[in-house]
Amino acid sequence: MKTATLIYNPIAGRRPARREREIRDAAEALRQAGIDARLAATAGPGEARQLAAQAVCRNDELVLVCGGDGTVNEVVNGLAPSPIPLGVLTGGTANILGKELNLPPDPVSAARALPNWSPRRIALGQASWRDPEQSPPIARRYFISVAGIGFDAHIVYRLSNKLKMSWGVAGYVFEAFRQVVRYGFPPFACEMNERQETATFAVIHRTRLYAGWLHLAPTADLFGSQFTTCLFRSRRWSRYLWYAAAVLARRHLRLHDVELVHATKVECAARVPGEPIRFELDGELVGTLPATFEVVPDALTLLVP
Repeated sequence: MKTATLIYNPIAGRRPARREREIRDAAEALRQAGIDARLAATAGPGEARQLAAQAVCRNDELVLVCGGDGTVNEVVNGLAPSPIPLGVLTGGTANILGKELNLPPDPVSAARALPNWSPRRIALGQASWRDPEQSPPIARRYFISVAGIGFDAHIVYRLSNKLKMSWGVAGYVFEAFRQVVRYGFPPFACEMNERQETATFAVIHRTRLYAGWLHLAPTADLFGSQFTTCLFRSRRWSRYLWYAAAVLARRHLRLHDVELVHATKVECAARVPGEPIRFELDGELVGTLPATFEVVPDALTLLVP
């Protein structure tokens, strides 16, 4: 039998009791396929990364993850750049990667299909920024789907865990409408391809999808070697309501103040010194600008259908 660790967030989604049953059933489906999966539940932030790193130290043949985007991100950071394949069993509040790869919608179905998936070596995004609480003070973290700078990171900052757990993705939407009239949309600079752009909100994509279901960057390619960065430039909150409608209609790229830029490196800094502009990686609040985002080639082995 192949040795594997199945890392899962027991409170991902809104039905933890059901999730626990699904994990047990998924483990049984894997066993029947010749994969002996050690179950490893997370107990708090950062633990999924540690569990993945432990699996690498044990020389497991496979690492599996079931949870939302944040849990997947932690596992990626514990696993990369090792050659051990990562398999994603869809679960959690949102799972951009699962939707991007068109994976089965539940852990049990994914576990049954997983033996037929193939390993592919892919690039990851990596953010680096100054963190005075860390030694050395330069922090680095991978991301597999998106990095959001400005407004969406502010939403994550303001969103309560209670609202996230009880409402799921709808909680993000509710908080976005609450914050759109309160957030000042401070401008920041993005340097790419030896040119500097100004934005008030930016999403750096490896995947096409954003927030689980929005087609924000239709030309992004998870298996490619570049970022696709979507820039929004307005400082008016009313304009952001128009952006939202245009994104839903998939017509945002027709707007004069929205642009897609392809690059392998994006350097971002606030236009007004001292004004905190937050950023998130795969839906998890991480730090504040200035920050550099780079594509790291040959960083992760991912199982894909």
